[in-house]
Amino acid sequence: MPVVIPRRRIAAVVTGLAIALVPPSVALTSAAGAPATTLPVPHVAAVPALAAASPLTVSQAIGSQTGQSATVRGYVVGQPTATSTVVRSGFPNDYALAIADSASETSTSRMLYVQIPSAFRSSWGLRSNPSLMGRQLDVTGALAAYFSHPGMTSTSAFAFSGTSTTTTTSPTSTTTSPSPTGTTSPYDSTYYASAIGKSGSALHTELHRIISSGVTTLTYDQVWTALKDTDQDPNNTSNVVEIYSGRSIAKSDNGGGVDQWNREHVWAKSHGDFGTVNGPGTDVHHLRPEDVTVNSTRGNLDFDLGGSAVSQCTGCLSDGDSFEPRNAVKGDVARMILYMAVRWDGGDGFADLEPNNLVGNGTAPYIGKLSVLKQWNLQDPPDAFEKRRNQVIFDTWQHNRNPFIDHPEWVTAIYGS
Repeated sequence: MPVVIPRRRIAAVVTGLAIALVPPSVALTSAAGAPATTLPVPHVAAVPALAAASPLTVSQAIGSQTGQSATVRGYVVGQPTATSTVVRSGFPNDYALAIADSASETSTSRMLYVQIPSAFRSSWGLRSNPSLMGRQLDVTGALAAYFSHPGMTSTSAFAFSGTSTTTTTSPTSTTTSPSPTGTTSPYDSTYYASAIGKSGSALHTELHRIISSGVTTLTYDQVWTALKDTDQDPNNTSNVVEIYSGRSIAKSDNGGGVDQWNREHVWAKSHGDFGTVNGPGTDVHHLRPEDVTVNSTRGNLDFDLGGSAVSQCTGCLSDGDSFEPRNAVKGDVARMILYMAVRWDGGDGFADLEPNNLVGNGTAPYIGKLSVLKQWNLQDPPDAFEKRRNQVIFDTWQHNRNPFIDHPEWVTAIYGS
């Protein structure tokens, strides 16, 4: 008996071509080798299997986390903010969607986390468009983990299911948006030339060599002056912006008194016991202005999600072993931590600083939580303030760069997704 493929529709994703239909029944040769009755099949240009099929269900997408491109159909059920947390109201930003096969789904294990690149956020992010909740969408991108959860990254198209066209760009754009973490830098042919094309330990080693060469080492007193330049408020040149609280405060109001700002070590100096001697303790890439009280609350806590609200720091949380900064600087924190791990690898007479996936590291030369920091790097791409800061440090102070600001995708290239 011949094997018969049931009736189905194959949507061919081919630039400039219309959708082709497979005839109602296409017979294959029989087990004995005799040809069975066949119907002619229109010629269709070859495309990847997942892209050629009708939209996958969310369940199918969860089971197909291979990195291959696909279109998935599902209902918007909230915004993922952590591996097992999806919020359904009070959306903090426009960076991600959670979709499911049912509009009433509440189990995160049956949700797909969809990354929203910057060009699509104003149209498809939940903070800007809360009415998307419960709507059925078709989304296209790479089936790959996001927030360490089955997901879709490098998303290139969004559309309401059943519409005849797919939005492949933002409303004001005419080209497909890249991933928010896929970037080029004006320094690729000069400063980073020897690192381009590398990954894993080879990239780590080469970046360490690059960012450790020709560096001007500051004293701890010089850090005061540097921070007044690197962290200057773009709206008030007499002020600096505190990293965790976001408060703008007079440059001159620095010191150790209540409500003054002081020098926050984002990589807590006790995590490696390097203190404030010239070296990692004065590396301005991880030193930021912060309110004295908030700085004390953070102390030497690792970075993770959750806890109780922090006084004088809206959006910050802390508990006995971790600190969570406000959303607007989560990526900044991640990239500073990972810069320190690459820059200070034990070869300068100091401890080998390394991120790990733990909290409560205490005085060990480790800091966590790596899985959360990687999420934050994706969630909060470099903004104008962070980029300017990197440039000022390079031009005026230390003469080296934080490579993860120039190339945030290198976090994944070294530490994995």
